[in-house]
Amino acid sequence: MNAQIDLSRRRFLKVSALAGGGLLLGFRLARGAERPPAQALAQANGDLAPNAWLAVRGDGGIRFVCPRNEMGQDVLTSLAMLLAEELGAAPRQIEVLQAEVDPAYVNGLLGAQITGGSTSVRDAWDKLRQAGATARVMLVAAAAAQWQVPAAECTVADGVIRHGNKQLPFAAVAAAAAKLPVPAEVPLKPRAQFGVIGRPLPRLDGAAKSRGRVLYGIDVAAPDMLYAALLPCPVLGGRLARFDAAAAEKRPGVRKVVAIDDGVAVLADHWWQARQALAGLEVEWDEGPAATLDSAAIQAALEAAAEQPGAVAKQAGNAAAEFAKAKPIEARYTAQMLAHATLEPQNCTARVGGDGVDVWVSTQFPQGARDIAAKAAGVKPEQVRIHAQLIGGGFGRRLEVDFVGQAVAIAREVAGKSVKLIWTREDDVRHDFYRPPSLHLMRGIIADGRVRAFSQKMISPSITARMFPDAVKDGIDAFMVEGAANLVYDIPHLDLRTVIQEVGVRVGYWRSVSNALNAFAIESFVDELAHAAGRDPVAFRLAMLDRQPRQRAVLERAAKEAGWKTKPARGRAFGCASMECYDTHVALVAQVAGGAGRVKLERLTFAVDPGIAVHPDQVIAQMQGGAVTGLIGALRGKITIKGGRVEQSNFHDFAIPRIAEVPPIDVHVIEGGDKPGGIGEVGVPLVAPAIANAVFALTGTRIRALPLADGGVAFA
Repeated sequence: MNAQIDLSRRRFLKVSALAGGGLLLGFRLARGAERPPAQALAQANGDLAPNAWLAVRGDGGIRFVCPRNEMGQDVLTSLAMLLAEELGAAPRQIEVLQAEVDPAYVNGLLGAQITGGSTSVRDAWDKLRQAGATARVMLVAAAAAQWQVPAAECTVADGVIRHGNKQLPFAAVAAAAAKLPVPAEVPLKPRAQFGVIGRPLPRLDGAAKSRGRVLYGIDVAAPDMLYAALLPCPVLGGRLARFDAAAAEKRPGVRKVVAIDDGVAVLADHWWQARQALAGLEVEWDEGPAATLDSAAIQAALEAAAEQPGAVAKQAGNAAAEFAKAKPIEARYTAQMLAHATLEPQNCTARVGGDGVDVWVSTQFPQGARDIAAKAAGVKPEQVRIHAQLIGGGFGRRLEVDFVGQAVAIAREVAGKSVKLIWTREDDVRHDFYRPPSLHLMRGIIADGRVRAFSQKMISPSITARMFPDAVKDGIDAFMVEGAANLVYDIPHLDLRTVIQEVGVRVGYWRSVSNALNAFAIESFVDELAHAAGRDPVAFRLAMLDRQPRQRAVLERAAKEAGWKTKPARGRAFGCASMECYDTHVALVAQVAGGAGRVKLERLTFAVDPGIAVHPDQVIAQMQGGAVTGLIGALRGKITIKGGRVEQSNFHDFAIPRIAEVPPIDVHVIEGGDKPGGIGEVGVPLVAPAIANAVFALTGTRIRALPLADGGVAFA
């Protein structure tokens, strides 16, 4: 992992002339590396532009290199909107290119070139607006000099500079602007003058996607391509001991059988030929220590670790002293593991040649993909070229690069040939990096109708300890404490702790990470305390939010829009949940109905305050998509282990919500901040607790384990 970059010290602007005459502007974020990224910011003659972000070209084009990867969240449009707002261009005038791997494109909030953590807009908010504003100031200065008028009298819109009856397109002054000194400071528009940010806008890639004109990783093709199908060890962490490929090699179309550390791959002219040939392999596995692992043992490991004191995530007052004075209310909450189940299964195309390694892949972590490809090919990282493709669903799974290493290792055996590795859905479900299982020990004391003392101890494996071990400090994994360390409620005595306990299963970042785990336990337990106090659950929460006006506003709005104050009709009930995550405030009211022993989810009503909604249509879309993801873990989704093997294999037994199970999802947006928060994962965490709280209000059954369907309630 790259060291965290101090943007305030290391960021600077660089402007230079294009070969054919034009203005180039970019942020340099890396130490050293005097050569800017070899990116396709070139003129028509093929010359590359020495720049990282923005090219205003002499031929009339505007090019923007997007530093984050597109996986359905429409980051291409959102970031182009930031640039367009200050540049004075319409987003449709901007050609958006995908960044290659380069330190210039490091995510300043995560310290690596990563798309995740709901950070894309937050990281780019200042950088891209400054880039656009600096270019605009220089272009206007060049036009004003040509007209011999004050620059302050010029206006800019849609890529055209105007003064009275005179006008010039950017292209006409780009070369002259490139010769001007870069201004040390540039004014940014006040919010009241935004004309692009906050306005509804169609996706820049919407038409192409609708017409099937875009390529995802799985669509990559080459004339000489071979296809690879993989037979992985069925036991988690198992390795190949020996194999006999004689029968498989006789199958039609088979070109080669290749052994890698954790499996055997068949290379063939077509993928189905390779897949069918796997049946001809005779394989012996070294199943390893996980061969006896099962879900009961995983839960037992978490329970045993609960005896540890844990590392402090957040404290206030003296909760221990309060618990010594009075008997607390106690509860235990658990959550099972989950698979990512991306629509596009894991795949990667690789070619190892004399001039280096080329990799075509859908990835959230191109930097990690480059590094594992270099290791698998036995070359230096700078000899690897990552060609990032559109992602057919990320959700954190494509932060992992295991399949990239596999593809390159296989391609190395047929040097000079392109090899496309495609996992089956069964491979994908059974060899994922799962959302961690978790155990939460909760305690609370009520006094005068309010929470006086509150504690949580979360026990779970650490994702970060595997991926970025240096980021785990004093027993605290920053991603494990999400949803707890940022608790918004005003509680005088608070003690929130975590215990890292590995369980023999590889775990990974799953959309919203621990926000969803902690929110389920905390918001369900807060609901328990509200009922124990005899208080309305919304009013109970509002009483703890006097110093959190934005959080109060979303909770009040969600309750109002859902009709909380109106007594539900018989057989119906509401449940609520509220939190802050990714610098965004959110509340949710779930409405359920019941009869004949079954519960039906009727509606989800969100209120969300992302500060500034840069791309409002996508704020709503991401909240709705996040809610559907939340339903996976809330209702029936789970991964269980028996004999070291994952028991689920496809969508028939890893339950993804069907259309009929997804209720209307209403999203009400409030803009109560001065900068944007994250949005891509915000719709996930509150779904499970809000539904669980609604089920309790309807049935009197308090479900403290995910998925909720395992808690004795049948969902229609």
